[in-house]
Amino acid sequence: MTRGDIYLVKKPSKTDPKRRRAFVVVSRQILIDSKYASVICAPVYSVDIGLSSQVDVGPDEGLKYPSAVHCDGLLSIVKTALTDYVGALGETKMRQLEAALRVALALETYE
Repeated sequence: MTRGDIYLVKKPSKTDPKRRRAFVVVSRQILIDSKYASVICAPVYSVDIGLSSQVDVGPDEGLKYPSAVHCDGLLSIVKTALTDYVGALGETKMRQLEAALRVALALETYE
């Protein structure tokens, strides 16, 4: 498992209407590789409303349809639930994901 991997998760929450939803792993690699039981993930939805905290993804990343990673909806998911690998974000999409996470978490670079 690496940062930027996409997995399908079965019934991620009681309120999610989907039986399975795709999630992108966004935790730092040292946490992913640790014995910690869960990782932070961003959900993938078919709706993209153009927020700067969203990243467009689709068939190039292993998904069936054009979708968007929603960095405003981060969740902690146990690693054992991330078993159905779909694909991964490439270098350009990873840069976009990092920028979207900075927006979603209101992180600024100070010099």
